[in-house]
Amino acid sequence: MTGAVDWGWWGWGVAAALLANALYSAGFVLQKRALGRLPALSAGRPLRTVLTLAASPAWLAGSLALAAGFAAQLLVYRSLPIAAAQGIFVSGLVLLTLLSSAVLGERPSGRERHALPAVLLALLMVVASLPDGGAGVGRSAPWRTVLLVSLPTLAAAGWLYAAVDRRARRPHRMPTSGIGYGVAVGLLYGVSSLAVKGLSAAPYADGPAAAARALAASPYPYLLLCTAAAGLVMSQTALQRCRATLIVPVCTTVACVFTAVLGSLAFGESLPDAPVPLALRLAGTALALSVLLALPRHDPSPPPPPARHPRTPEGSPCPPTPACPPTTRSSPSWSAPSTRAR
Repeated sequence: MTGAVDWGWWGWGVAAALLANALYSAGFVLQKRALGRLPALSAGRPLRTVLTLAASPAWLAGSLALAAGFAAQLLVYRSLPIAAAQGIFVSGLVLLTLLSSAVLGERPSGRERHALPAVLLALLMVVASLPDGGAGVGRSAPWRTVLLVSLPTLAAAGWLYAAVDRRARRPHRMPTSGIGYGVAVGLLYGVSSLAVKGLSAAPYADGPAAAARALAASPYPYLLLCTAAAGLVMSQTALQRCRATLIVPVCTTVACVFTAVLGSLAFGESLPDAPVPLALRLAGTALALSVLLALPRHDPSPPPPPARHPRTPEGSPCPPTPACPPTTRSSPSWSAPSTRAR
């Protein structure tokens, strides 16, 4: 069922989305900084990973920021259409890049710097495809449709993450940039966004008891718990191994495109009827996916350490060899014999 947008709520929804962006960006940066001081995490040992994370106060501070961003996201989905919300959420990538450079010292590559404006343009095209009179906000979706979309997506995310993890552990491989990790976690968070959208539509005005009964009878709380548990282990392991300036934009782009396309269909927010908005919606989605395919799959290998010339016990340079060419400074230990007449 779809109702008309309340334009009084529109401003609150935009403000809540911008606040969620700031909280999410700060939370990811705090977590990434804390992960650098923790021992290596493994998605294959979820209990050990959770206990390690829970023992870090700095990581918990980042988690609190993310939890506050989640609370703001609930208000966003009650106020804005899904496609419009995703367009605003992706603008937080700019703030994340600035914070990562200032706090973490991460420097994105040339292709990644060019990809960021392209991603912003793609999601702005999706937002521009909304009707001028205001798009309807979907309030409910058939549970079978949500499960039909969510369960195969969760299976694909788990398979992709495991495949990337196996390849990353192979010896003599270039260091992975984390594209596969980001796509897998993005699919997981896309399903989580559908669950958040469903939670936001509960009948809270009828009282806490009625809202609790409605939520307990729906699949949304269980999908959210599943994605939260799996996402905690998978995302933090990937964030520890790879740069935040690559993992989070890829994850965010995949989650936004997934939610804007499939979420809009599941919750009855149909595609535009007019040719121009429809073209903007489809072209923006295609551009975002093309940017993902163009990103580098590997980080550049670190340069080898400079060769050091061996030295004799007396501290003088070694005799000239192919590994240690002669220097211009004379040395009595290997200087040529004098040709002066005796």
